[in-house]
Amino acid sequence: MAKDRKIDMVILGLLAHEDMSGYDIKKKIDGQIRFFWKGSFGSIYPALAAMEEDGLVKKLGASGIAEKSASGGREKFLYSITSSGRKALKSWLSDEKAVNDLKYETLLKLFFGGVTESEVTIRNIELFEKQVKEDLQLLKLYQSNLKNVIGEKDHVYYYLTVSFGVETYEAYLKWCKEAKTLLAK
Repeated sequence: MAKDRKIDMVILGLLAHEDMSGYDIKKKIDGQIRFFWKGSFGSIYPALAAMEEDGLVKKLGASGIAEKSASGGREKFLYSITSSGRKALKSWLSDEKAVNDLKYETLLKLFFGGVTESEVTIRNIELFEKQVKEDLQLLKLYQSNLKNVIGEKDHVYYYLTVSFGVETYEAYLKWCKEAKTLLAK
């Protein structure tokens, strides 16, 4: 069943807003939701094929014929969510179970930091901190823009997601400062 693979739900959620190609889906994942979810072409295209077979999405175009890209490159199929796909998405959204895995390689390195010099660990924290600052700047821009359109369809959900990210990333920066201070002693 599709809801067992979270990438399916990501794709269905994106297609619930607009028809997209696999490439467009990857761009959305890398741009808008990369702060809390990842997806590769290697997972997106097999998921689209399986969901098309299951009747959750369909290819658009005359008889499913692909459109050539403007640059004359690969064929580009647009996908659309079906009513069965919307039903599967709504079912997943209503499911009270949610796995909230957290994987940070920086924390894994920190956990084993006693094996090396504290300067190495401090440097790893600094690199993490730099990335968090860059991401936080972008999240704050999204938050500001979304605040102006919060009354429009779906924008309150985007705003709340971005606000969670802002609060979380600000906490990360506070932790980085405290960790570097403690390790420098």
